Formats: sequence, C-alpha cells, structure tokens
Amino acid sequence: METLIMKIPVFILVLVRLSAFFATVPFFSYKTIPMQVKIGTAALLAFAIASSMEPVNLEIDGQYILLVIKEVLVGLTLGLIAYIVMSAIQIAGGFIDFQIGFAIANVIDPQTGTQSPLTGQFFNVIALLLLLTANGHHVLLDAIYYSYQFAPLTQTWPHLAAENTTMLVIKIFAGTFALAFQLAIPIVATVFLTDLALGIVAKTVPQLNIFVIGFPVKILVAFITLVVMFTVMSEVMQRLFKFMFVSMRQFMEMIGVG
Repeated sequence: METLIMKIPVFILVLVRLSAFFATVPFFSYKTIPMQVKIGTAALLAFAIASSMEPVNLEIDGQYILLVIKEVLVGLTLGLIAYIVMSAIQIAGGFIDFQIGFAIANVIDPQTGTQSPLTGQFFNVIALLLLLTANGHHVLLDAIYYSYQFAPLTQTWPHLAAENTTMLVIKIFAGTFALAFQLAIPIVATVFLTDLALGIVAKTVPQLNIFVIGFPVKILVAFITLVVMFTVMSEVMQRLFKFMFVSMRQFMEMIGVG
C-alpha cells in the first residue's frame, strides 16, 4: 500500500508528459481521434511506464510543481519536433500546388483543423498510411518511453536554452525543408519544363491561347509525373520518418542529462 501511494506522484508526472506529447505529436494529436481515446491511452501507458520505474520518493510541494511544468515542456517539445519534421509533406504539397495552379484552392484538413494544400493533403494521407504500415506509431511510443533515460522525472529543468539545442533545432528545420524539396522537385521540375515548352509554343504560334491551354496541360503533366515517381516519393517519405525518429532522439540527448 505504501509503495502504491509513492507511485501516485510518479504516475501524475508521467501522465502529464504523455498528455503533452499526445497534444502535439503527429497521428496521436489528430482531431479525428476521440478525446476519450487519447485520455484513456495516455492513462494506460502512464500506468505501465510508472509501474516499470524504480521507486522515487516525491512529495507534492513547490518543487513538484516545477517538475510538472518541466514534464509539460518535455512532452510538448518532443512532440513538436516530430510535427515540424512531418510538416515537410505539407510544404512539398504547397510547392507543387503553386506550380500547377492549385494554390488558390485549399481544403480543411480534418486531422489538424487547419487549411491544407490539395496535394499536401493527398501526400499527408499517403504518409500516414506508410507510417502506420511501418509501425511508426509504435516507434513514437518508444520515443516517449525511452525519453525518461535522457530526461528523468527528478531532473529539475530541461536544457532548452543551450546553444547545442538551438543549433540542433536549426538543423532540423534545414533538414525538413531539404526533404520537402526532394519530395516536390520531380513534379516542380517537370511542370517548369512544361511551362518553358508552352512559352516556346506561344512565341511560335501567337494565335494559340496558351493561357487557356496551359492550365489543363500542366495539371495532366503533374498527375502523370506523380504516378511515375510515386515509388521514389514513397522512399523519400520513409527517409522523412527516419529523420523524424533520429531528430527526436538527438533532441532528447540535448535537453536531458544522459
């Protein structure tokens, strides 16, 4: 009974980190998942993680409040790193939509509740299916479980303001844009060459209304390129997942004590 009472403060801290993590991490933070499911999953995982930890004597006092705030920061920032990397898919979709003329029409993403480009929404669904197929959601849960090796419950404050942490976040942003560029470049480059060919045709045959013909031609070329290069784009998405997992681990190494 005494051991169970000692586990209650630990359970609360673990539940806070998991709840904050689920609020920002891709897939688990999507609005299509009912809130009851999120809370129940967080509580069940928190019970399992707290039961596997060594007994820690924690008292609910002023120091404990600081630990709760620290747990919120760790959970939010860890999930935010994963969200930033996954946003490369939306960035790539924005690049493609701007090139083929779809940028004027955005749709509401039911998963996040924000406006999303058409191609970005399509890529997002494909990436989500690939993530689930590769058991990426299990890896995300492993990340929050092993985060206690780098940022334990007794750590007073994460090293968020360290220079190395700032440089790591900048590298993550740069890597995200690089992967977004790799994901979009096949279609963007092909449509650019199509624009170039249409410009030559417009100069050669002035009677032809290229402005009217250009839009359906570019859309058709973009769709054909998407079908042809779909395997390559799937490989880039898998590299994106790997980059996300590696970035999360490096971030935890930076802010923790391990």
